[in-house]
Amino acid sequence: MILCANPSAQFQSYQAEIEAAVLKVLRGSRYILGTEVEALEEEFARYIGTKAAIGVANGTDALELALRALDIGPGDEVITVSHTAVATVAAIEAAGATPVLVDVEPDFFTLQATQLQEVLTSRTRAVVAVHLYGQAADLDAISDFCSQNNLELIEDVSQAHGATWKGRRLGSIGRIACFSCYPTKNLGAIGDAGLITTNDPLLASKVRMAREYGWRERYVSESVGRNSRLDELQAAILRVKLRHLDSDNDKRRKIANRYDALLVCTPLLLPVYRQEASHVFHLYVVRVPRRQQLLEHLKVQGVHAGVHYPSPVHLQPGYKGRIRSATTMGVTERLASEVLSLPIYPELRSEQVELISDLICTFNPGGGDQRLSGNVANG
Repeated sequence: MILCANPSAQFQSYQAEIEAAVLKVLRGSRYILGTEVEALEEEFARYIGTKAAIGVANGTDALELALRALDIGPGDEVITVSHTAVATVAAIEAAGATPVLVDVEPDFFTLQATQLQEVLTSRTRAVVAVHLYGQAADLDAISDFCSQNNLELIEDVSQAHGATWKGRRLGSIGRIACFSCYPTKNLGAIGDAGLITTNDPLLASKVRMAREYGWRERYVSESVGRNSRLDELQAAILRVKLRHLDSDNDKRRKIANRYDALLVCTPLLLPVYRQEASHVFHLYVVRVPRRQQLLEHLKVQGVHAGVHYPSPVHLQPGYKGRIRSATTMGVTERLASEVLSLPIYPELRSEQVELISDLICTFNPGGGDQRLSGNVANG
């Protein structure tokens, strides 16, 4: 069986290092916000290229606490995309703000900057740029819009640990940035974890206080906060994996390049790559007109592909009819019925990539050329 993502395989790759790191924590006397968290924060900030990194409980909390640190809440609007994990939108609402959704670009599946003006109001305070699938959103266009309209730029880097925009690591470009370290992520814990990066010392201080009841001094709540602490075990595991992140991302790129070469003659629309950015392939996402048939064909052969994401946020039952979006959401709505995530993770073997590609190449959904309109990229 070949899984779409396989975090247990990564544990096996670094098992000795991870077990040693965990044992060190267990034998210590500090299990929450101790020396492992402090070391991870220092190492991750240095890796991203920011002055500060703050560990929190998960990626959703990271975005919520980032918004709160920027004093964004009730009465404020935050623009983001509908083609994303629902956590992005849930975090905005958790902060008390109102999400406003725009469409995505047809090639890169990231925020369509040309729609920002349409949804801008006097209540707009920020834009959350989601770097989807491992590749940057158009940060030049989004940054320019934010600067022109006095808006905060928040990066959601939950699917793009280690990726760059014009040579700079994602997470170092916006005012503040948020990372999920869910087990399947490029930098994944063995449990929930999240990180926030910023170059603003005041924001960093506000996040550190907010993650633990508003404390600067223990038991003294200077501001309203809550519990979003990162535990020492997860921090220790992430420190091990951070040392291997670049090499693991290189392995993902090689797998993606192999898919590109093997699938270029199929009806699939393959990923399109930005020249200004480096892609780290959290997911390898193609578009296919008869997705369900291909999903079932692969599953019968023991290959478990995924769908990220099968329903836009603005059409989900909990949000439909009560969340404002741009007039045109056509790309987002079409992607929901066409995107397919092929298995990709550093431990995926070359023969498995070839098997998956062969299964796709021999799949016939009923004859005829099923190629979609648009550009097919082969990297």
